[in-house]
Amino acid sequence: MAANIFLDLPGGLKMPALGLGTWQCKDETETAAAVNAALEAGYRHIDTAYRYENEKIIGKVLKEWFASGKLKREDVFITTKLPLHAVHPDRVEPFMKKSLKNLQLDYVDLYLIHFPIGFKYHEETEKLKINEKGEMETEGKTDHAAIWKKMEEQVDAGRTKTIGLSNYTMAQIQTVLKSARIKPANLQVELHVYLQQPALVDFCKKNGITVVAYCPLGSPGYNNFLKSLGQEPKELPDILADPVVAKIAKKHSKTPAQIVLRFLIQKGIAPVPKSVTPKRLRENINVFDFALDDADFKDLLNLDRGEKGRISDFKMFKGVQQHPDFPIKG
Repeated sequence: MAANIFLDLPGGLKMPALGLGTWQCKDETETAAAVNAALEAGYRHIDTAYRYENEKIIGKVLKEWFASGKLKREDVFITTKLPLHAVHPDRVEPFMKKSLKNLQLDYVDLYLIHFPIGFKYHEETEKLKINEKGEMETEGKTDHAAIWKKMEEQVDAGRTKTIGLSNYTMAQIQTVLKSARIKPANLQVELHVYLQQPALVDFCKKNGITVVAYCPLGSPGYNNFLKSLGQEPKELPDILADPVVAKIAKKHSKTPAQIVLRFLIQKGIAPVPKSVTPKRLRENINVFDFALDDADFKDLLNLDRGEKGRISDFKMFKGVQQHPDFPIKG
């Protein structure tokens, strides 16, 4: 079993520094097999979201592991997220309860607000409302303080150990911090060697907020998601084929994926790479037996493309970039 290191969260909570990402994992058989393989390989941090539509699958696998005695609930760090159509004070608690029911858990370790914009939805179908222009209908300007107060109530009720944010800007995090009784423990954003966001990461560290990186390998399957929405594919950066990454991988006798994951971990960031392939799952967690040196770090830092390196710009949600709380600039 692979070793792991941990990031310290408030209240003595420890988050494994590498987790299993599960975005785009909807097929029941494939997802269950991937989660089983990950747990066998030593993963003890699983990242999901109500929006991913796989909480029930993950919950079923976890229940089997806990019932068998192979793991205890406290052995696994579980993150899930408040969906986009629940970013409203009245919907936080109901959707927190829905996630717990799906996961068959009494609590999660970390509950995140998935996106800083609330969307309207049909209560019967729980599908996002689409207007005549094909745009997803958003709520008005987000009341971050009011929503955060409801998030804090979930900690008080024991439904989650701690709470955090996802896809928030520095200004939006600052708004939450000003009113927070329980400070955000974590920010989850897109981070990889092509999009390093140093100012945001530094801001989080100064404010005691840990950082989780989604798309740490560059999300090779992102165009499958666009296709599922009926949208045209986009040209994606191929991080794992970058010659600088390849050179460092050869030097350490590691895979390119292991190099870019190790880079984030050494920066104190927890990546959550997604894979459903057992071989890659094992490779991705096998990053604790070597270290990148200063020369490696310098080369990898120089790969940062800023916003040009971003993959997930959320503009697939038509019309959303006009919202005052839209977090992606450029």
